[in-house]
Amino acid sequence: MWGFLKQPEYKPAQTGPEADARYKRLRLQVFLGAFIGYAGFYLVRKNLSMAIPSMAPLGFEKSELGFVLGLNAAAYALSKFLMGSVSDRSNARVFLPLGLVLTALSMCFMIVTIQWIGAERKALAILVMGILNFLVGWFNGMGWPPCGRVMTHWFSVSERGTMMSIWNCAHNVGGALVGPMATYGAVWFGSWFYGAHSELYFLIGTFVFPAAVALFIALLAWLLLRDTPQSCGLQSIEAWRNDYPRNYSEKHEETLSAKDIFFKYVLNNKFLWFIALANAFVYMVRYGCLDWAPTILTEKGIDLKSAGWAYFAYEFAAIPGTLLCGWVSDKFFHGKRALPTIIFMALVLVFLVLYWAFLDNLNVVIISLIGIGFFIYGPVMLIGVQALDLAPKNAAGTAAGLTGFFGYFLGTFILANTVIGFVAQRAGWDATFLLLIAACILSMLFMALTLKEEAQK
Repeated sequence: MWGFLKQPEYKPAQTGPEADARYKRLRLQVFLGAFIGYAGFYLVRKNLSMAIPSMAPLGFEKSELGFVLGLNAAAYALSKFLMGSVSDRSNARVFLPLGLVLTALSMCFMIVTIQWIGAERKALAILVMGILNFLVGWFNGMGWPPCGRVMTHWFSVSERGTMMSIWNCAHNVGGALVGPMATYGAVWFGSWFYGAHSELYFLIGTFVFPAAVALFIALLAWLLLRDTPQSCGLQSIEAWRNDYPRNYSEKHEETLSAKDIFFKYVLNNKFLWFIALANAFVYMVRYGCLDWAPTILTEKGIDLKSAGWAYFAYEFAAIPGTLLCGWVSDKFFHGKRALPTIIFMALVLVFLVLYWAFLDNLNVVIISLIGIGFFIYGPVMLIGVQALDLAPKNAAGTAAGLTGFFGYFLGTFILANTVIGFVAQRAGWDATFLLLIAACILSMLFMALTLKEEAQK
């Protein structure tokens, strides 16, 4: 491990009223750092989706840009899994801001491919754009694992579901801001850089403005985050709250080798593989709707500003939906995650059909996107919580990375971006909605396979 990423040494644990007060303060501080930091990653994550409608008049096609979108997802999938192992052996306070800085810088350079290379040299433009978007995805994969590490070390099992559901809203906050940022960033700063060339204003709003904000957020995250309670001279969270899970061991506080993490606690866990497959189809629906919404709406005659607000509505609706899903799974299903996931995906299916049936009606489309956003992120969150609970906390990043790999590589890169982009170009949007409906049904079927095993556990 590189020296600057190395985990800080544990300090002698303090106890007593002063230590308790410090523990409470640091827990809030670290939670805010993880929340703000992870929201920052979503400011510089899927920006190309907002740019696609403005790139079509410049000579770029949906099928080409769908492949570039997919490279982002593929890189994120690989990074979340592989960098999750690195994160389990790194200082979260350094690891997360580093990933955010590198993501923001990669995003800034996206304008080079469009402005200075352009569709006249399309092959080169798509190649460079793909490389940059791959880097954006790879560095973005450095966001979730350190947050998972922080959440497992600072919050115990009995409170983790609630705290994770609140923290999980960070990506909705960040994602919801992308649409308005693209719109108003172009209005505020476009003329400064491009004068009368209004067709290029979107470059500033979509790529540069969010990247500049993300760099500032990286600094805030570094100031707020801390790696573990023990590195701050405090007890483990289990000891401080007297809240030990049944499989707890002091060895869970030790740093594991990559071999032990992968082969002892992750790859041989059958339950993780079941939820990983379900996750792939949940993510196909999630990003199949999100990534292509601006393009679908603008092709239907809805202006880009309205499409941006529809994008915002989709993401922002996820916040109460995620909180509700976490609360329902704890209070009504007593910590079981499979059945609430199935119920929420069935409701996603209802709104997906409504979206398709009234595609020319902006009001119904926005209501449908709000409904999909409200219900889709609960299953996304629950699968992540399951992954954290199924492995020791010193392997949490890698366990979550496995389910994330399936979600982003198979569900997003292969299905939501590449396949849907190709089908939309060749067969139209009706065929893509049929694919999304099939994905909803398959996600429910795979989760149903886990019901019996989850009940036994």
